[in-house]
Amino acid sequence: MALAAPWADWAFHLARAPGKQMALALRLQVLAARYALWLARAAADPAAGPILNPEPGDRRFADASWGVWPFNAMAQATLLAESWWTEAARQVPGVTRRHEQQMGFLMRQLAALGAPSNLPWLNPAVVERTVREGGANLLRGLANWFDDCERHLAGRPPAGAEAFVIGRDLAVTPGRVVLCNDLIELIQYSPATETVHAEPVVIVPAWIMKYYVLDLSPHNSLVRWLVEQGHTVFMVSWKNPDERDREISLDDYRRAGVMAALDAVGAIVPGRKVHACGYCLGGTILAIAAATMARDHDDRLASMTLLAAQTDFAEAGELMLLTDEEQVGWLEDLMWDQGYLDTHQMAGAFQMLRSSELLWPRLLRRYVLGEAEEMTDLMAWNADQTRMPARMHGEYLRGLFLENRLTAGRFAVEGRVIALRDIRAPIFVVGTLRDHIAPWRSVYKVALFADTDVTYALVDGGHNAGVVSEPGGRPGRGFQLMTRRHGERYIDPDTWAALASRREGSWWPAWQEWLAAAGSGERVSPPQMGAPERGLAPLDPAPGRYVRMR
Repeated sequence: MALAAPWADWAFHLARAPGKQMALALRLQVLAARYALWLARAAADPAAGPILNPEPGDRRFADASWGVWPFNAMAQATLLAESWWTEAARQVPGVTRRHEQQMGFLMRQLAALGAPSNLPWLNPAVVERTVREGGANLLRGLANWFDDCERHLAGRPPAGAEAFVIGRDLAVTPGRVVLCNDLIELIQYSPATETVHAEPVVIVPAWIMKYYVLDLSPHNSLVRWLVEQGHTVFMVSWKNPDERDREISLDDYRRAGVMAALDAVGAIVPGRKVHACGYCLGGTILAIAAATMARDHDDRLASMTLLAAQTDFAEAGELMLLTDEEQVGWLEDLMWDQGYLDTHQMAGAFQMLRSSELLWPRLLRRYVLGEAEEMTDLMAWNADQTRMPARMHGEYLRGLFLENRLTAGRFAVEGRVIALRDIRAPIFVVGTLRDHIAPWRSVYKVALFADTDVTYALVDGGHNAGVVSEPGGRPGRGFQLMTRRHGERYIDPDTWAALASRREGSWWPAWQEWLAAAGSGERVSPPQMGAPERGLAPLDPAPGRYVRMR
């Protein structure tokens, strides 16, 4: 039904648009003529250049074998056909903007599915490998398929993930759980320096995945790096909900999550303001909490950092195309029955957004070429998925994705509306250049609604790999950085990108310098672990128990 509505809208209006039909027919003739002339030229001159080049990031025809006849002809035919269908989905008179976007998305999915790069008998790299190995690659691919099916049915992680054990290989920064309630464990990390910055750092990760993406292996752990720079760091570890948690609300995540963590930190490090940092969905709930605190004259925040986190959802990217009233209603029915949204139901949506990169190439490598991917710490974390409580996820989709209440002035907390412009603490925002979950222009829009200093960093990489970008660990990586001071005029994201200076390397040191500047600059002795006298006695060693829940 979700696909039928935009398709019917597009087909009906295209049938009533003779001008668009004529334009498409003319474009088809021009492309066919260009292709015919190119075929003759390419047959005579193997070095003849292409008619069209793939879009940046499109690696389907990157192998050199696609430059050889007749495979180059198939690649060019595919790109030309895709360009025609893309044009066919655009600017049809009478089609709603949303249906036009959904049709464009559908066209891209069909093009990715039917591309010759995905068909083993038309892919020259696959043909060459199969001939060279006498079909052994197909047997290995079949073995990989059976292994994956067995693991999926048994609920086991993908092959290689067993080499990464939480507490042994991942999430190994020393610390203790100092608070445990029905929704979170709060971890306080042990100091690594004789003195520390006076203001502690509290990190609120997304509950859509486990927290330790920010504490992966020792060499790329953001938490460990911050501790080594002399910061006292606290981390929220969310419980993995099940059917008993169906009634947990979005506001419960604010109260029992963000606010409970801030209260505990205030008891352990009394008299100090706090640097709060939120990642992805954790950044969204942190922004809601910060705006609520500002409304209620609670000035405990020294600064707020948002990592790939959206506050305005009007331009939330292709994920919005999978979120409308009909589909949210269907999800709510599904979650009412289960009590939660299952991990696999979320993973499929995210893969679909970049199927040409995340889905089809992997299937081809693993099941046709017979190549087993080398498991990494980030891949092992990505396979360790979580569930979403039914009530919370419904409120999140309706209140933020569908109705965009937070920046529309209609998001109420405890019966009263909140506004981001009330936040007075300086804000540091990180957007990632190739983010398909929180597009960087959408993340940037917090600058449109905040009435304080906003420093924005646009970093290379995707939603996760762009954030986990340790110093010296990713050659060629860089970022752009610029601050808009309170009272200065707003700059749109594209103008910002043209003006902001570029720096090479990791963005972590720039953020750490900003944190130090946003604090008092004072160095003090590390605080005690927990606050037993205030009911916050140290509990389990990090990473705690909630992170191990399946």
